[in-house]
Amino acid sequence: MRVYSLMEDTVSEPGFVSEHGLCLYVATANHKLLFDAGRSGKFADNAAKLGIDIADVDIAFLSHGHYDHGNGLARFLKENDHAQIYINRHAFGQYYYRSERYIGIDPEVIRTLSESGRVVFTDDTYLIDDELSLCTCNDRKAFYPVDDAGLTEKVNNTFIPDEFRHEQYLTVCEKTSDKASGRRIVLSGCSHKGILNIVNWLRPDVLIGGFHFIDIDVSSGYSDVLNKAAEVLMTAYEGRTPTMFYTCHCTGAAQYSYLKKRMCDRLEYLSSGQTVEI
Repeated sequence: MRVYSLMEDTVSEPGFVSEHGLCLYVATANHKLLFDAGRSGKFADNAAKLGIDIADVDIAFLSHGHYDHGNGLARFLKENDHAQIYINRHAFGQYYYRSERYIGIDPEVIRTLSESGRVVFTDDTYLIDDELSLCTCNDRKAFYPVDDAGLTEKVNNTFIPDEFRHEQYLTVCEKTSDKASGRRIVLSGCSHKGILNIVNWLRPDVLIGGFHFIDIDVSSGYSDVLNKAAEVLMTAYEGRTPTMFYTCHCTGAAQYSYLKKRMCDRLEYLSSGQTVEI
């Protein structure tokens, strides 16, 4: 399985662009998939530089209903004429940062998606095939506190803390040569329900996505929150091998560096233009 970072907040390779957002192209045994589409259509420009034809994508996913993950789907629809897009049915809600700034998907993009006939709305679980499945974990008890980080949902003109019902996680189940179950690779957009909860709920062999640690202050060189996170993530097992983590986007560059010193080769960063063989 190969993962290409088509859009992320930092640039690591010459000639690639970056913006606040996330877009991953993943080549699995059975699929060429797109996971999120960034805040604009620039992901497709990076894809072309990597030799990836967006028209060849056979299935797409939106991790949650925020602009920096979903607005680029308007260009995806122009570049690709057939792939279905799996979106949680709550993802078109009115999402804000506090009450000050709308951070949901652009209404015009929502309209375009709704009229495309290519959206598959998902609930808390959705089995696509033997390789791919989606879940929200909305019905699972949190092992660790969830910080809403000031993110809200506007309901009946009232702002309430976002419960992130619209966030879903993609699991890729690999098969061995004898068709037995192999590794489980989980893709998460921002892990708003808490990366520590997600790891405990889904027990992946590999997890790829943002950790949403960007607002944690590490200027003093010490953070109880990140120390605890590193401890929990380092002891996350599927039962066979330690979980490997590839992070990006909302984790934060300084926060990643802090975690990297504690997690060493169990944690890597995926910047725009990078490719990794999982």
